[in-house]
Amino acid sequence: MSFRYGKHDSRKPKVLKRRDIPSLAKYIKSERCKNVFFMIGAGISTSAGIPDFRSPKTGLYANLARLNLPHPEAVFEIGFFRRNPVPFYTLAHELYPGKFRPTLSHSFIRLIAEKGLLHTCYTQNIDTLERRAGVPEDKIIEAHGSFATQRCIDCRKPFDDALMKEHIMAKKIAKCPHCSGYVKPDIVFFGEGLPPHFINSLNSLLDADLLIIMGTSLTVHPFASLAEIPPQSCPRVLINMEPVGDIGDNPDDLLLLGQCDQIVEELCKELGWHDDLQRLWADTEGSVISDTQPEEGKEKEGAAKKDSAEDKGNVDDALAEAEARLAALVVAEKEVLGEKDTKAEENPTTSTSTVAPGVVVEEKPATTSSPSTTPSQATPEEASKKEVAEKEQKL
Repeated sequence: MSFRYGKHDSRKPKVLKRRDIPSLAKYIKSERCKNVFFMIGAGISTSAGIPDFRSPKTGLYANLARLNLPHPEAVFEIGFFRRNPVPFYTLAHELYPGKFRPTLSHSFIRLIAEKGLLHTCYTQNIDTLERRAGVPEDKIIEAHGSFATQRCIDCRKPFDDALMKEHIMAKKIAKCPHCSGYVKPDIVFFGEGLPPHFINSLNSLLDADLLIIMGTSLTVHPFASLAEIPPQSCPRVLINMEPVGDIGDNPDDLLLLGQCDQIVEELCKELGWHDDLQRLWADTEGSVISDTQPEEGKEKEGAAKKDSAEDKGNVDDALAEAEARLAALVVAEKEVLGEKDTKAEENPTTSTSTVAPGVVVEEKPATTSSPSTTPSQATPEEASKKEVAEKEQKL
């Protein structure tokens, strides 16, 4: 077994037959379970390579000392961002969507949606991995915002997605084209209000048939208080490394402690959905931009080398052909100029110049043309020389 059951209330459960995975699977497939809600945190993204916030030594806050912050949380404080947006943009460059693949836990949420059971997925995460896993956007409520959209912090006007990505990838601060205020993703910073749609949705938890809480410490409010809204008849399932909050105090609470992905696999095997889970997770394989770019680069490099080799071959062939034509031209020229060369030895006023290796073309002295020799009445010898010169020009 890749997980352990946590401590539960001593009272007998009323909805689940027992507090274990087989009983949970049976309940999920029953007619009584129609509205499944999720509350998820950074713990379901750690296996994707994204650090959580508060783990000692490995958490995000523990590794922000290099940014010279007054305290780790300052990177998400709106007042500090106004004074110095550089640390946040440095962090955003490392966490920007497209660099990480959704996990099995993200694909599990999509699977629940495909089975027609997902009502709402509340997420504290800003990494947009729920979206990238294929969870329907209208089923996701990003309680703390995300990188999905962005706007000016002053005039609040939206900023173009492609331009924002260019700025973050270049670690360049984006400024509003309307008022020159700083632009940031719609992530809720300390000092900002939560999204209105988050607040307006809370009453829907009263209709929950099952609440699954995954990868969260339940220490950040008001998000943590969502776990207290469902009715007593709603089983609450915690999939986490350790117990958190008051989960375990209700008769139908179920604590599954261990790695989220491993527990999700165990549950899907019990449900008979393991192949479906693997299929949906396989769909995310090509979602990582940083993994595909090097391969594309290699393909382009290979194509460039091939083109270069072909071009070199074409040039070599052309040179060989030109050399052959030049050699033939030299032979022809010597035949045409043979008699004139003999006369040149007897006439010191005649000069020669080299125009190509092995090709010597005679130049006539600068004298006035004979009245009997006009452009329209060139001698056969001069006509031959003109023809040779024209061929050389073509080469």
